[in-house]
Amino acid sequence: MLLGGLTLRCVVPHLIARRNGRSPWPQYFLRRATHHAGFDIRIEGTPLLHDVFFVSNHLSWIDILAMGGTTGCAFISKDDVKGAPIVGWLAAQNNTIFVARQRRGEVSGQIDAVRDALAAHQPIALFPEGTTGDGKALLPFKPALFSVLLPPPRAILIQPVVIDYGDAAQLVAWADGESGIANARRILGARGRRTLTLHFLEPFDPGDHPDRKALSAESRARIEAALAGEM
Repeated sequence: MLLGGLTLRCVVPHLIARRNGRSPWPQYFLRRATHHAGFDIRIEGTPLLHDVFFVSNHLSWIDILAMGGTTGCAFISKDDVKGAPIVGWLAAQNNTIFVARQRRGEVSGQIDAVRDALAAHQPIALFPEGTTGDGKALLPFKPALFSVLLPPPRAILIQPVVIDYGDAAQLVAWADGESGIANARRILGARGRRTLTLHFLEPFDPGDHPDRKALSAESRARIEAALAGEM
């Protein structure tokens, strides 16, 4: 109910603002939606706010609310989200870049789309595991979309991010066979407030790495070390 009311309050001013350029309303919506979902955000480290490519672990749809609300970033997402009722439209309002990860022949065009988005100077966020994990161990990274950064289109840095739900990780993680609606109902129906920590790690220059696999491996190693308590 609260999220529905928030959506209605933001849509009209957002559409008006978009006529004159970039709208601040998607970031406001995502930040408030995180709060309505029962999470308070704690930030560790210093997030870059422009000319940055965030690379993060991925546990839940709450990740998108928290990252977008904190940094104003756009996301790279699987293209099946685009056709989802309401959710697809909302994602598009935040300049989401929809990619078809299963169709190898389209990777080149997808890289061009990401480069166009980077040219607009909005931060871009990628969840390179390609799906959600349990918050304890990283799944293999998919290196294909790291190609957009080689060579870097300009002075862009990669900033790895660790999303940490603490004791709430079990709450937000997808249960086997659980639908998206069931997962959302379970999270939104949980009582009390919880803290979600965004650990913004030290950024690094993608140009220092020879290829997309090395770039993917470096990003993963930094996040994995942070998850192991070496932050």
